[in-house]
Amino acid sequence: MEQITSTANARVKEVILLGEKSRYRRETGLFTVEGRREISACLAGGFVPRTFFYCPQIISEDEVAALSEASSAEFVSVSENVYSRMAYRGTTEGLLGVFLSRGRGLQDIRLDTDKTPFVIVLESVEKPGNLGAVLRTADASGAAAVIVCDPLTDLYNPNLIRASIGGVFTVPVAACSSEEAYEWLHSAGFQILTAQLQDSSPYYDIDFRRPTAAVFGTEATGLRSFWRERSDRKVIIPMLGKLDSLNVSTSVAILSYEAVRQKQQIQS
Repeated sequence: MEQITSTANARVKEVILLGEKSRYRRETGLFTVEGRREISACLAGGFVPRTFFYCPQIISEDEVAALSEASSAEFVSVSENVYSRMAYRGTTEGLLGVFLSRGRGLQDIRLDTDKTPFVIVLESVEKPGNLGAVLRTADASGAAAVIVCDPLTDLYNPNLIRASIGGVFTVPVAACSSEEAYEWLHSAGFQILTAQLQDSSPYYDIDFRRPTAAVFGTEATGLRSFWRERSDRKVIIPMLGKLDSLNVSTSVAILSYEAVRQKQQIQS
């Protein structure tokens, strides 16, 4: 197979644009995923690959052959120099896929009515790294979904995919407005918790053994009044040190595992 060796190649330029420009991802309906673990999660999530670019100096031909047997996507060989220019993480692993994106709305979330769902809601999250960390927690704790309200980063950002180690594909995720999220949760009978300092109860005094959505704001500005005025309970994580703030992903982890703990008590 002929190998692409020039970074001026049109296909290489397309991949670079997909990694750098959210607008280009939206216009083309494509996004990139690199790394075997992340690609496996993306495929398992039902996303359709268009092209796989691989560097034979980094990844073995046997691994490429095994993937090609399970996929009808096109496979293109590239040199080390080209791969390091295309890939977000330089020369790691030697495999990058271009996938077809799809809408990820509330209508795509399917709740398991036999379980007590716990949903994580994030308002105006800006940093892909924070959202990625939340998605890893959501996957680990078995959260029913993550709803991203009024997002400031798109769900196919390469940094988000990397930070979530593929969790953006393993967890049901929806992007929508706060108003849409509230109506969806309210109509489905969720109790809505807002994490805030004022007029709050400690999180361990809250009953998570019913459909529950926990809403988190940004570390800089907190939650808008929209959510604070509509929440059923307000919760606080006690702070015993001299600082009064936790990273949002840490706060999500604490509440998520309190929900896990209470549900496991019912089962035991």
